[in-house]
Amino acid sequence: MDKAQLRSEMQKHLLQMSDEQRSGKSHKACQNLISTPQFQNASAIMMYLSLPHEVDTSEAILHAWQLGKVVAVPKISWQQRHMIPVQINSLETGFSTSASGLRNPITGIPTPFAEIDLVVTPALGFDRKGNRLGRGGSYYDRFFINDELKAPRCGFAFAEQIVDSVPVAETDVPVDFLVTDEEVVYFNDRQGE
Repeated sequence: MDKAQLRSEMQKHLLQMSDEQRSGKSHKACQNLISTPQFQNASAIMMYLSLPHEVDTSEAILHAWQLGKVVAVPKISWQQRHMIPVQINSLETGFSTSASGLRNPITGIPTPFAEIDLVVTPALGFDRKGNRLGRGGSYYDRFFINDELKAPRCGFAFAEQIVDSVPVAETDVPVDFLVTDEEVVYFNDRQGE
């Protein structure tokens, strides 16, 4: 199955989930993420602002703030096709929302790549080697290859988003570990420490 077919398949799966299922599974996934040493030891975490059908990250973001951590989210430049991490202090205000439901910070202080201790990344699917099936824009792949970024890469998804195999291109960057509502999986020697 090629990436386009797999994307279509994964989107169908996500849309079939009820709000109650999504909410319960998001809570479990956030609890699993919060319990990892990578989350606990991080001073600055880059999270993402969830689309309506993705794992809801707000519980983990609120918990990070309670622990006094800096939370950065991607600010996307559509023209330049890249994203920069900007610090946020609210989940309620300071965003523009696209037709797809993607919230993009309007303001926010850019967070230096070198100061980020953990990057939590979404995808439509992951396999058990750490490969991720993104939405096709390669924003995260380009972000991950920044030389200043030393933080471990954490995939964050529902258990249903784990597939047998994700087709991989040369430019695809895998994650170091994966957190779902059912488990935390570390890949090979990439312990994400």
